[in-house]
This record gives sequence, structure tokens and C-alpha cells, in this order.
Amino acid sequence: MSKRALRKILEEIKIISMHGAPDRSITCVTADSRGVIPGSLFVAVRGTMSDGHDFIARAVAAGAVAVICERCPEEMAEGVTFIVTDDSAAATGLAASAFYDYPSRKIRLTGVTGTNGKTTIATLLYNTFESLGYKCGLLSTVCNYVHLRREDATHTTPDPVRLNALLADMVEEGCEYAFMEVSSHAVDQRRIAGLTFSGGVFTNLTHDHLDYHGTFDNYLAAKKKFFDGLRPEAFALVNSDDRNGSVMLQNCRASKHTFSMHSMADFRCIITEQGFEGMLLKVNGTEVWTRFLGDYNASNLLAVYGTSLLLGADKGEVLRVLSTLYPVSGRMEVIRSSVGITGIVDYAHTPDALENVINAVNRLRQGNGRLIVVVGAGGDRDRTKRPVMARIAAGGADRLILTSDNPRSEDPERIIDEMQEGLSPDTIAKMIRITGRAEAIKAAVMLASPGDIIIVAGKGHETYQDIKGVKHHFDDREELRKAFKMS
Repeated sequence: MSKRALRKILEEIKIISMHGAPDRSITCVTADSRGVIPGSLFVAVRGTMSDGHDFIARAVAAGAVAVICERCPEEMAEGVTFIVTDDSAAATGLAASAFYDYPSRKIRLTGVTGTNGKTTIATLLYNTFESLGYKCGLLSTVCNYVHLRREDATHTTPDPVRLNALLADMVEEGCEYAFMEVSSHAVDQRRIAGLTFSGGVFTNLTHDHLDYHGTFDNYLAAKKKFFDGLRPEAFALVNSDDRNGSVMLQNCRASKHTFSMHSMADFRCIITEQGFEGMLLKVNGTEVWTRFLGDYNASNLLAVYGTSLLLGADKGEVLRVLSTLYPVSGRMEVIRSSVGITGIVDYAHTPDALENVINAVNRLRQGNGRLIVVVGAGGDRDRTKRPVMARIAAGGADRLILTSDNPRSEDPERIIDEMQEGLSPDTIAKMIRITGRAEAIKAAVMLASPGDIIIVAGKGHETYQDIKGVKHHFDDREELRKAFKMS
């Protein structure tokens, strides 16, 4: 079991006061009292659901020898060192980074943030640099990778201790690069405190997570805080097609770069041809064929290209690798039936993402083929986007099936009711509601004829459905394939 001196762990933490001896050996850092082992440093963090200060006594009883907190308990256990700081959440990241000997300083870490595109860009960067012959790490919504070893992911951005442990594993494995999704929650909750980034990428900012942030301005501020924290030696690459791209660069100390599909930028791209098999892009004047669909994926690939060059990769080699890459699991994933029906499974769970997928597919439709969209909305999340998503889906589809997504603790019928409020009398006629998601997918296939296209949106790569706190196995891709075989 590795140990680290408490004095070393506290080096970059703002200490208001300390009670007890600073000379201790620490066996682990944790903000979860259930993870305390003898010799632990426990960090009491005020969370959205509970306050870690209420669990200090439990942590000490389990063997914690030091506690970082914002206020000391009335009775401080003898033989335990209490360190008071003004921000326990940030202190967790700083302590974890120091405990694991600052792994982000030993690897070139790039963070990708924005509403949509984070998973695709981070994953494709990982695949690109692995294909270029480097050992790399990936921290994403779908999964984490330490070189070729897969680690399950539970959050878009892991907690600070898990995050630094994974980065330390990457360093131990000999990884030179790591690519990481940076969520707005992670920035706001200080999960990235203590990390050293070589670069940051901004994709876009649209309607999402207002259940957490409260206002769009707060959501924007959380994203901007990531760029404000980049060092002068780092790079910031932003999508100038999104008006918030320029906001991210304000007061940013990193070198500033842009990518765009529609205006002058450091990295530019246009689509010259596209079909369901892929699209031909012209990237900074050079053509490359890719297996991806849609303007937003062209933009994602452009971000990968720009980031790769900013990290020092060769232009020709990067374009060669881009032509070999496949879409990320559950992102515009095409599944075809034996009778000529095209199914597309996509993670689109925000209004903007759903509109992008529908627009991309409608541009590829041929003849009299119809578009059928199956979509729901997640429970216990931003309710304001529910009618907007239904309105967007109805506006772009010939038939719309409203169904359940991950209802969580909510009644799925109520969620569908709130989605249906976004439909006009004209569009409600093309809608049917089928609460059971498997039945909704089957119904879409039964409604479809050869040449039609079915979009199943909202869950993408997920292999479960969260109902009343229980995750039941459910995979849109499996259900679509089963329905195609039965048709």
C-alpha cells in the first residue's frame, strides 16, 4: 500500500487553520466515509444531496487520521489532524493530485467540454493517437481506457480521487496522452481542481442541465471557468460557429485557436459529398473520406484534426487516420434491416442534438422514404427541454412516437404528457405515444416500409433503463435488431 506524507499532500491547499500534528503518513484520500481505511485522509465536502461534515465521526471511527473540512466538529477526536480550508471540494482534487504525485503533469492531458460532441471528440482523439503509435488514456461517458485496458465509466467526469488514480495508472502504463470529457458539473463541483491540462476544446453550448445550473448564464459560466483555468503554455481550441466560442477565449491565458464549418478560422472544413456510407470532407484544403454522417460530425472531426495538430501530430498522418475511424458507439450508429429500412441509434438527449440528427438524416433522404422518430426524455432532469424536444422531433419527422427514456423516479406517463405540450394541433396528428420503449421501437418498425428511416434517440450507447432506482438491461440497438428480424 502506497503512502504519502500529509505535509506533502497539503502543499497546494489554502489552509485557514490546523489542529493536530502535520507529520502523518496517509494511506488514501477519500471524500466518501464508506471508503475510509486506517490511515486515510477524509475530506468533508458539502454536496448537493448530503454534507460530508455530517460523516466526520464515522470516518474517524473507521480509521481516518486526518480530516480536511470547512468547519471543525465540536468535539475533535484525539490523535486526528483537522485541517480547515475555505473550499473542501477543491481541496479534494488538490489532495488527490498530490497523493498520486501529480499524474496530470506527467502526461499531455486534453479536456473537451461543451453540450454536445464531447464523447465523440475525446474518443476519436484517443483512437487517433493510439493509431499514430502512442499509448493513450481516455476518460469518457461511455468508458475509460488506460492504453488498451477498458475501465467502466459511471460519470462523464469521475470524482477527483478516481480521476487522479486513473491518470496515475496511465502514467504507470507509459501513456503519453490522455483525453478527457469535462462536464459542467465537474467544473462546478471542483472535480478537476489540481489537474494540469495541456489543452482545452470547446464544442458548443445549447439547452441542457438547467435543472442543475438553474440558468443558462450559470451553465455558460461553468464551461468558461475551465478555459479561465488553462495555463499560458496550454492551447484553447473553440468552435467559432457557436457564438459562445469567443466567450470561452475571453481572459483565457492559453494560446487561442478556432475551428469552423462556416467562417474563417484556423481549422476549416466543408462537406463535398455525403450518404449513409459516409462523407467526403475538405479539411484545410485537403480531401478526406470518412465513415461519419452529418454536419455536426464533420465539426467533431475538424476539432479532432485541429487538436491533433496542436498536440504536434503530422497533418498527413492525422488525415490518414481520420479516414479509418468509425463512429463512437451509439452516436449516429446505422443498423439496416434485410428489407431496406435504415435504423439510426443516437444518444441525442438535448434539443440541439436531436435537431442536428434529424436535419442530418433529412438531408440524406431519397425518393419517398419517410422518417419515423422514437424519442423520450429523462426523468429527474431538466423538464423545460421536454416540450422543445417533442416539437423539434415532430417538425422534422413524418411520424413521431413518444416513449419512455430513463424515467428514474418520475412517472413516465407524466414525462410524455410534458413532451406532448410542445406539439401543435397540426403536428399532434403525426404523433402516437407508447410508454414501453421496446414496444415503441417495435411499433416504429411495423410502421416502416422499405426506404424509410427510423431514428431511435436519447440513449445511444446505454445498456440499461433506469426505473425507480433500478437499472434494467435495455439496449436500443438490441431492440431495433430484434424488431427488424421479426418484421
